[in-house]
Amino acid sequence: MTPQERSQKAHELVAKGAVLLDVRTPEEFQQGHPEAARNIPVQVLAHRLSEVGPVGTPVVVYCAAGGRSAVAAELLRKGGFPEVFDLQSVKNW
Repeated sequence: MTPQERSQKAHELVAKGAVLLDVRTPEEFQQGHPEAARNIPVQVLAHRLSEVGPVGTPVVVYCAAGGRSAVAAELLRKGGFPEVFDLQSVKNW
């Protein structure tokens, strides 16, 4: 999937109600993020899954380059969120 295709799919999912989840640090988040994004750093995500939304909520997840978002996507799936789209990088938004 190209970055443009990832961007288009992410925008479509968020428009349909998916949560846009930024798993970077609070400092990175403050440096710039899409308006709709929520920030829950990947390091604490396992303990804050309830803040993402009800189990089953669709989620679009991203970080700076894609490593942390891949880890977060796996955590989300194991936590009861089967519809997870990994946007990888915030630059793909």
